[in-house]
Amino acid sequence: VTRGQETVGAYVDDTAITTSVKARYADNKDVDATSIKVETLNGTVMLSGFAKNSAERNMAEDIAMKVKGVKSVKNSVAVRP
Repeated sequence: VTRGQETVGAYVDDTAITTSVKARYADNKDVDATSIKVETLNGTVMLSGFAKNSAERNMAEDIAMKVKGVKSVKNSVAVRP
């Protein structure tokens, strides 16, 4: 993810989206907010890190999709064996 191609407004929006997704993870007992990394570029949220199971992985994606301003979610969260 490169920050160079964004306008200042887009960067602020992306930061707000990232913050909002992380806050929702922190409020949700089914998602471990410390294990999933969130990055946003031009409204696309990139999730990475580890989940305990596929339900947690899917929940993380669902939560991110519901955040205002999110255009798409790329879920690269790995499920720990």
